[in-house]
Amino acid sequence: MIEILNPAELRRARAAGALVADVLYTLKGRVEAGTNLLDIDRWAREMIVDAGGVSCYVDYAPSFGRGPFGHYICTSVNDAVLHGLPHDYKLVDGDLLTLDLAVSKDGVVADSAISFIVGDSKPLESVAMINATERALQAGIAVAGPGARIGDISYAIGSVLSDAGYPINTEFGGHGVGSTMHQDPHIPNTGRPGRGYELQPGLLLALEPWVMADTALLITDPDGWTLRSATGCLTAHSEHTIAVTDDGAEILTLPS
Repeated sequence: MIEILNPAELRRARAAGALVADVLYTLKGRVEAGTNLLDIDRWAREMIVDAGGVSCYVDYAPSFGRGPFGHYICTSVNDAVLHGLPHDYKLVDGDLLTLDLAVSKDGVVADSAISFIVGDSKPLESVAMINATERALQAGIAVAGPGARIGDISYAIGSVLSDAGYPINTEFGGHGVGSTMHQDPHIPNTGRPGRGYELQPGLLLALEPWVMADTALLITDPDGWTLRSATGCLTAHSEHTIAVTDDGAEILTLPS
């Protein structure tokens, strides 16, 4: 299903995006060495509920997970890159943490992810990976607009990631959002320009470049959810929800 939102729905999408961004960046500001992943999940739940939002994750039970997910946020550490199930782990200085959050507000969903380094350490490999995903995300957003095609976004993202030297996995990527979290079209993180669905004003897309340092292969944790690099290498992930407008794209998940 592909939804095209009307102006009233877009206003609600902006509110959902602002909530997701504010939760993510509030959490980033609270996380430090010694923070438990379960505390992050609890803080996310409190903020979502207090704001009148609805978690897209708690009852989420897709075919690729051992659902329902049962938590409010994905917390992926170091070699974990996607769908990190919060568990009893205390972060240490230098950990590369990805927080991924999707929330529904007044019937419209926004989805975003940020990667950052815990504590005072700044390992060069981690910094480079995070920067690459952020640059790729901006490249994808820059070409999104009416008349562009999904392949244009995929090509822009993939070009940045490939030039940075990272293998690219296409099993998981960006996607449409709207009244539900995961909709068509699928947006792989590499592709050919001029191919795929033609973008229209009112379309909401979650773009999410993610990389693993030296492999494109994923393995699944025994928890049935957390996806890790097959080699144990570091990973990073960045995501924004955007709305296609008459003259380009509006980022909905920027912090206020």
